[in-house]
Amino acid sequence: MPERDVKARAQRDKREGKAASTQAGEFVREEIEHVREGKHGARSTKQAIAIGLSKARRAGVDLPAPKRGKTSEATRKNAERALEAGRHPKAPSRTRSRATTSALKREGQAAASTTALSRQAHASSSRRSPAERSAAAKRAARSKGPARRKAAAKSAARTRAHTQ
Repeated sequence: MPERDVKARAQRDKREGKAASTQAGEFVREEIEHVREGKHGARSTKQAIAIGLSKARRAGVDLPAPKRGKTSEATRKNAERALEAGRHPKAPSRTRSRATTSALKREGQAAASTTALSRQAHASSSRRSPAERSAAAKRAARSKGPARRKAAAKSAARTRAHTQ
């Protein structure tokens, strides 16, 4: 079960009119934290992200399942099932939860390392076109608000200064 404050942050994102993927990001962040603090492990960064997205769908975030051809049919079906479960919530099965957790406990923590996350982000963004990446950045900037936009600009300027 996601922690209460994670659900609250996702709700706040929804009220602020942010995208479903942004709302789901709260659940993914929580999952990465769980792996880092040793609550359980993950075989890969992708698995940790997938668990977070599934939790988000089950918690009622209206995040659509991936389109046909984007992922395997099994993954798509699982996402649709989680989305449906989020529309009609009921208590999760204790037996199944325990089985999942004990299986994840046998996995390592390396999937949530900074390096692994960085590698995953890089690989993920390289599959998108420059136009798509630019459009996503513009959308993010629009929903930030003036104060946070200024802070982000300062941060970007500092980064540029360091890398040149």
